[in-house]
Amino acid sequence: MEEILALVEARLRTALGEPDARAAVTFLGTDRIEVLRFLDGSDVVRYATLGMSAQPMADPSELLADEAGPSPDRHPSLSRFAAPQPFGPRAELVLSVRAGLADTDQVLRTLAVLAASPQVEGVVVAPGGSLDVGGPLWPEAPFHSVLVGEPGGLVPDLELDAPLEPVRFLPLLPMTPNEAAWKRVRGAAALEERWLARGTDLRDPLRRSVALD
Repeated sequence: MEEILALVEARLRTALGEPDARAAVTFLGTDRIEVLRFLDGSDVVRYATLGMSAQPMADPSELLADEAGPSPDRHPSLSRFAAPQPFGPRAELVLSVRAGLADTDQVLRTLAVLAASPQVEGVVVAPGGSLDVGGPLWPEAPFHSVLVGEPGGLVPDLELDAPLEPVRFLPLLPMTPNEAAWKRVRGAAALEERWLARGTDLRDPLRRSVALD
């Protein structure tokens, strides 16, 4: 785990530069999650998680056969059990916003919560999916959820030794409640097309919902 996270941090530093701040959060029963902050020399601040990729993501509802088989003193129904998959997708989360317009540093704990969700809730975070935080991303933010974007742009995928899957750095695109509701009906691609058609600045921490009529 430590070796993977060292490679992940090196990839983040190569793509985004040196972090100017970092915070760590540990939730009961989970690995430590860090959030690194990067300033790119312009007006954009980027927040990246470090720790989510330590374990592969897997659906805990999937049952694996117990290779030892049922024993005489065990009920047959216990010969199958929920267990984490040894291999699966790995990811970290990246959020980019314009600096100085809102108190976006308060998003650090929110990002840590999202990064811990695969361990805590068995969530498999993938492009096109939505993550709802149950409240503003930061104080007074107009966004209560994020759309998970496609990887490979800002931070290239990090290849690991086979058979491990690569670590993918997934951009998070803040959504207003109206946008999130529209996305649930129309789909992620339709919302992204609407953002593009309207020239929406997705890094604006104060932006209003895109017109959805």
